[in-house]
Amino acid sequence: MEKTTKELVVAGLAEGQTYTEYRALVAQLALEGKTTGPEQKEALVNYTQLNNRRMKRWDKTLKFDEETTNLVSNFDKKVTWLVLTESWCGDASPSMPVMHKMAELNPNITLKVVLRDEHPDLMNRFLTNGAMSIPKLIAIDDKNQEVVRTWGPRSQAATALVTDYKNTHGTLTAEFKEDLQVWYNKDKGKSVLKDLTRLLLE
Repeated sequence: MEKTTKELVVAGLAEGQTYTEYRALVAQLALEGKTTGPEQKEALVNYTQLNNRRMKRWDKTLKFDEETTNLVSNFDKKVTWLVLTESWCGDASPSMPVMHKMAELNPNITLKVVLRDEHPDLMNRFLTNGAMSIPKLIAIDDKNQEVVRTWGPRSQAATALVTDYKNTHGTLTAEFKEDLQVWYNKDKGKSVLKDLTRLLLE
């Protein structure tokens, strides 16, 4: 019998890694020239190595202003953020360090990470426009384990850039993906933070 969304979410929570565990996994894979997922393609391995360097940098340099820090610190509901991702995902590298820092600021927020390709049934309940887009954050109320919000795979600001480019060119080119990473670097996590603080307040 097909599992309910709640059953899949609960199973995902039970199997979820901490951010620290996930970062250790990505760092080890990068060192070994490997990637998460069933396909060990050179391009995916290269993205894993690139993302490992990016997340390492973000983890060290990410800063929140005082207003946002207070906002996150004062959130008083107990939630778990279950994030579906893969080590090669370019959109995850700027957003996951933001999620982690927010969870560090507030013990009411627990961050758990699961790999998309190991949880296809769960992923298929949280598609974006019919696609298995990642990262996908599922916000779960700890009291009843019900899904209260979702977010992903990009901030609203980054999504607007992607949508505009797709509408003009039909598909995302390698050049655009590089330009998007440059934009992420300039953005310094602010657009993700803006989205996720809004998620907390709704």
